[in-house]
Formats: sequence, structure tokens, C-alpha cells
Amino acid sequence: MTPETADTTVDVLVIGGGPVGENVAQYAVEGTDLTCAILERELLGGECSYYACMPSKALLRPIDVARAAAQLPGISTPHVEPEALLARRDDWVSHYDDAGQVSWAEGAGLRVLRGHGRLVGEREVEVETADGTSTRVRARRAVVLATGSVPVVPEPLRDLAPWTSRDATGVQEVPAQLLIVGGGVVAVEAATWMAALGAQVRMLVRGEALLTGLEPAAGRHVLEALRSLGIGVELGAEVVSASREAAEDTGLGRIHGGGVAVQVRDADATREVTADEILVATGRRPRLDDVGLEAVGLAPANVLAGLLPAWLHAVGDASGEAPLTHWGKYRARVIGQEIRAAATGEAVEPRPTAVPVPQVVFTDPQVAAVGLTEREARGQGVDVVTAEVPYGAAAGTALLRDDVTGTAKIVVDARTGVLCGATFVGPEAAELVHAATVAIVGRVPVHVLRHAVPSYPAASELWLRLLEELPRELRAG
Repeated sequence: MTPETADTTVDVLVIGGGPVGENVAQYAVEGTDLTCAILERELLGGECSYYACMPSKALLRPIDVARAAAQLPGISTPHVEPEALLARRDDWVSHYDDAGQVSWAEGAGLRVLRGHGRLVGEREVEVETADGTSTRVRARRAVVLATGSVPVVPEPLRDLAPWTSRDATGVQEVPAQLLIVGGGVVAVEAATWMAALGAQVRMLVRGEALLTGLEPAAGRHVLEALRSLGIGVELGAEVVSASREAAEDTGLGRIHGGGVAVQVRDADATREVTADEILVATGRRPRLDDVGLEAVGLAPANVLAGLLPAWLHAVGDASGEAPLTHWGKYRARVIGQEIRAAATGEAVEPRPTAVPVPQVVFTDPQVAAVGLTEREARGQGVDVVTAEVPYGAAAGTALLRDDVTGTAKIVVDARTGVLCGATFVGPEAAELVHAATVAIVGRVPVHVLRHAVPSYPAASELWLRLLEELPRELRAG
């Protein structure tokens, strides 16, 4: 579509056209005569659709199926075909073409604007388009910042033109040797698919464990699994300096120049590690530096603290809340409804005061968690009781494959008997966590959960094994 050439006025302006921006826009105006525009400087559909969730899962699912099949008798040993795997990825990202997303938005009555937006006053945004022209967009009621996040690259690595998560999901040239700096979700998932594509992967993790925000068992199981795949994982390894023969960004998913040499410090000494390419997966931060906050007397700290004028909202990664697409979309639905209610006078739908954040790590084994870990709950002063069983403790989970490993754990408030958190580590764990999410949101006590009968032999029977491990008086209510 053609760029805007004249000033525009709408009721709601959303800056950022990822899934979060799309959701807040849809919910803000649906069923009304309110007008809304989505302003996007790149591809409508955002990071998740083209560079994160969708391509990573498109790559990981065939790998997961192949490994599961390899552990089941009666099936010819499968193998991953890199070219076919990358072709599937390209299909799922629509070959980096957002025409389908634009069609959806326009069909939903949303106006799509192209360019980079900066606040220049109350409810007023200046839009700079790709050809250098600019225009103003004014919002009668609300402006929403759904600008996402950007990778955090440690200072010693900034001059290398390193790979970030976009390069990893958009891989075009598979390096023979790949260094990954980081031990979080992006790092462990990327290590999994890059090894399957044929790279020799080596991970440098500053901390003493992987996935440190989850229950300790999750990091332990994933560490064992990665090492069993031939991936070198070095814990307690801090990068202190690095160099590259030719630091040059050669395009999405392509090798960025010559080989990389990294100086790594651990408990024993400082040593050099070399590779053909380096992926930096050390976290992300909200993209708030270039949205014009100063023009309305604000700073990023105001956004992250939720100290905003009534007409300005932040949602998704830009808000500083959990940087997960499904959480951002949930918050977008809530904020969109609030904007609509303020404009129309309709009642705001009631919602629980505390909503847990679920998360899945699509490694092998998968990790799925929701709510508080045992450590977090105790840190908040909750008197908790826990139950933990091997992931293969139920017939349904044991049948998934013949090499089932992993752990299932629940954290229960000893006073109320209500679930505080749950973690599942094992094959297809992602499909078990939503039951825990429902139980936490609904505040269902465990003595009631015992009467939710699982099918046999299904993976859900693992819930019964966990509940049986709790003290009898808690189970009896």
C-alpha cells in the first residue's frame, strides 16, 4: 500500500504492528464506530511472526518429531533434511511478506500506516516514511506504544556485527562452528536447531545453570539433553573481549564476515575460543529510546513503572512486563477493552486480580511452567508444600517415547490448598501446562482437582501422580 501523504486523525493510534499491537487495535474498536490506525515501520505481524515464535517453532517441531520417532520401535530411523527444514520456516514466515497481515488488518477495519513514529505532543505522533517524508497522526482518545524490544548485546561483543535472534531464526548460511553467548530460552532453542542443521555448537554461559528463572530441574534436564546432542555447554564462562577478522553485517541469517575469536574467563583462567560465527542471546530490553517520550515529559523509566498519562498506554515487551507473545496479547486485549470502554461508556469486563504467566521452552525435553517456582513462593512468604515426580511416572507420559526423562513439580499454598505454580519437563510438556494455568486462575484447591478425572492412558494422568504425592490432609481438604 502507498505511504500516507496527508495528516491523519483517528480515535486510537497503535505504534507497533506485532501481534500485541494488532490485538490492542482490534479490541479497542471492535463493535464500535471508533477508528484506529496501526503504525509499523517494518513488517506487519512483528517480531513474533517473522523473527521469533513462528520461525523458531517451525524449525523445532520437525526436529522434535524426528527425535521422538528415533526412540520408538517399528519406525525407520528418521533424519532431518536441512533444506526442507529451512523451506518450512520460509513458508511459516510467508517468505517475509506481510500482505496477508495487511489484508487481515484492513478487513478488521484497521488502517495500516507505514513508517517510524515519534511522539511530538499529547496524542500527536510524527511519522517518518521510508522515502524521508513525514506526516502527523493525531489520536482523539489514545496512543498505544506496542514497539516491542531490541536485543541486548554486551559491550565486548558490539563491534563484531554478531548474530542476534533474528539471524538465528532466519539462518541462510549454516556456520561450521557457532558460538552462542547466553543460557536462556533463545540460546537453548537456537542451539537445538542449529545443531540439527549441522553446525558444531558451543555455548558460553556466564551463570552456573541454564534457564535460571525456572525450577532448577528444568535447567539440569535441558543441559543434559544439549550435551547428549554433542553441543558444548560451558557454565561460568564470562566473555571479556572479542574480535573478528572482518566485522560486516551481510544480511539476515548470513555469516557476518571472518572468524570470531573470544576471550573467555572462567574460574581457572582466561582462554581463547574461536568459531565461524557468534550468536548473542543475552536478553532483550523494551524499545523506548526512539519513540519521543521526552516530547511529552516522560522517560523510559516512567513507562516501565506504569506512570503514564491517561491517554498513553504501553503493552507487550515495550511495557517491561513478561516478554512473551501470549502475555502481551492478553494484556493487549485487556487494555484494548479499557480504551473502548472509556470511549463508549460500556462496562469493563471483570478479571482476576492475579493472572499467572505461562511459558514453554521448545527444547527436547520441552519445559512448560506457570506461576511461581518454589523459591519465588517462599521468597514471597508463602508457606508451600511441593510434589515432584518423574515425568514418566504416568502410563500416558511413559508411552510418548522409550527414552522419557524429565520431572513434573507442583507448588501448593499449604494454607489454602491452592496451586501456586507448576513445572513440567518432558516430551510434549507444553500440552500439560494449561491445566495448571486454569487451576491457578480459578483458584481451584487441590482437594477439588483430585476429582478432575484424567483419561487413561493419557499424559494428563501425570496430574494424578502429582496430587497423590501431596500430604493426605491437603488432598482431603
